[in-house]
Amino acid sequence: MARNHDEYIHHLFGNEDEALQSVNESIRKNGMPAISVKPEVGRFLSLLVSIAKPRNIMEIGALGGYSGIMLASALDKEGSLTSLELEEAYANVAKDNLNRAGLGDKVKYVIGPALQNMDSLHSAGQQYDFFFIDADKINYPNYFQAALKLATPGAVIVADNTLQGDNVFDENVTTAHVTAIREFNEQVATDERVEAMLLPLCDGLTICRVKP
Repeated sequence: MARNHDEYIHHLFGNEDEALQSVNESIRKNGMPAISVKPEVGRFLSLLVSIAKPRNIMEIGALGGYSGIMLASALDKEGSLTSLELEEAYANVAKDNLNRAGLGDKVKYVIGPALQNMDSLHSAGQQYDFFFIDADKINYPNYFQAALKLATPGAVIVADNTLQGDNVFDENVTTAHVTAIREFNEQVATDERVEAMLLPLCDGLTICRVKP
């Protein structure tokens, strides 16, 4: 029996199909960090994509492709996913996993520092209507500002791990990554260009919509 709301949600919505189980196995085999989104977060991302019906999604942080599968699988036929990943080896694993899931034709990987690549994409006139941020926490405030430059009116921006084990509301915790996430949440909450909310799902999901 579930003892708290996290266990209850996981029990109901945390099931994984064969493709997602394969991603976790590939991450272990390649010695990559086991920091993919939780299954219930992945399911929520798919639900958001199904509701928002974006044409162009940007994912910041590919890792092994777990979130990529959840995002791409909910896209309409003409939709596409651009996945930014610092490590080429990680992107290769993610690409293999998306191909095995039958979603390889929906995703393009851009290798290198995400902020630099976001700036290049902005200069090239690219725009996106859905963003998922799940990369180095130090740069969350910077990713938010860069996403706003690339966002279409009404675009949705989602960021994972925004409670940091509940450390964001403990003023005694001043580590760099917690401080950065705290700053990010405050930015999103007070920026008049967006409407936003933080959900206590797993380690926290901050969600905002760019006002038209």
